[in-house]
Amino acid sequence: MGDAEAQTGPLAGRLASVGSAMPEVHPTAEAAKLLPFLALEARADLQAAAVQHALALTGSEPGRTLLAGQAALLQALIELAVAPAPAPAREATRVLINLAADPGLHKPLLAAEPGLLACLLGCTLDPQWPWAEEAAAVLANLSREPAPCAVLMEALAASGPGESGLERLVRALCTPGYNARAPLHYLGPVLSNLSQRPATRAFLLDPDRCVVQRLLPLTQYPDSSVRRGGVVGTLRNCCFEHRHHEWLLGPEVDILPFLLLPLAGPEDFSEEEMDRLPVDLQYLPPDKQREPDADIRKMLIEAIMLLTATAPGRKQVRDQGAYLILRELHSWEPEPDVQVACEKLIQVLIGDEPEHGLENLLEVQVPEDVERQLQQQDRQEQEQCKREHQELELAPEPQAEGAAPT
Repeated sequence: MGDAEAQTGPLAGRLASVGSAMPEVHPTAEAAKLLPFLALEARADLQAAAVQHALALTGSEPGRTLLAGQAALLQALIELAVAPAPAPAREATRVLINLAADPGLHKPLLAAEPGLLACLLGCTLDPQWPWAEEAAAVLANLSREPAPCAVLMEALAASGPGESGLERLVRALCTPGYNARAPLHYLGPVLSNLSQRPATRAFLLDPDRCVVQRLLPLTQYPDSSVRRGGVVGTLRNCCFEHRHHEWLLGPEVDILPFLLLPLAGPEDFSEEEMDRLPVDLQYLPPDKQREPDADIRKMLIEAIMLLTATAPGRKQVRDQGAYLILRELHSWEPEPDVQVACEKLIQVLIGDEPEHGLENLLEVQVPEDVERQLQQQDRQEQEQCKREHQELELAPEPQAEGAAPT
């Protein structure tokens, strides 16, 4: 999934537009001049103009680097981002979104305000905060990196008695209308980033919590690819835990139909083939559409591939007719890298079982030189697939028999 990014907009809202002409000065000095206008006690119109100027600076790498080097300026923007109206909290948060999209700027952001992640988390999970989506987008960008992700986990763990921080986050993500003024789509990527950590996966895969079951319907969420992608990424990360595969594939969770359904099209299978499919994948309507986002399709395939890591998992995936869906997907798939991923999964499903002692593919130790060769082979396969697609696109359409060339 891509970084969250706020639009910088035109420069018409800079400070000069509110009656204070700004002379030509060094950019660092110009940025420093914003500070008095970003103070919480400054006039609202001056705050708004100063924040717009800062937002314009985030539209370029030099501008972002310039802001990141001004700790007092960052502190002021962070304070405005969580301040009540009439402070320009939304625009200040959009500045943080763009700064947080650059991993190299995470350290100065957190140094300027060590409690930034906890503060943004509070705003995100506040059902009354109007700019909770923007706050979630900052968290999504920051939590992509290990160090900020660890800090966010600490903030979630310190949420106080009663409902845990992770439980609140999942509830906000899975509850329609949790915040009437913010859709909270970016909680999907936040949870996906957090699920790279073993403690989060342990929480998500706790059978007594039924968290995974609440996430599954969101693989088909129609209104946001950001939300869908975040949930699919979370489920894929959970599938790394092979000790839970039997539970995930079993009747308590039944994860496979939720992973296959977005990959299925309107194909009309034979009666014999249809009987091999789970009920939710049988007799799909003629207007059934596959997941439109290639990155999400690839993550769905990767999740299924992880579920085939063990012999029992491979048997369950085979027995539920996954090959039929993947066969049709492979014929349809326009993206070379997704097609390659699909081919590899099909090979696992139709190939011979590994020899004794190598049944768990996640535990097989691959020598470094072999791993490098495999990676090079993957790149070559993807390049070959791309070339074939390009040749197909350039090939002339066949003419009808007897038609005169034009």
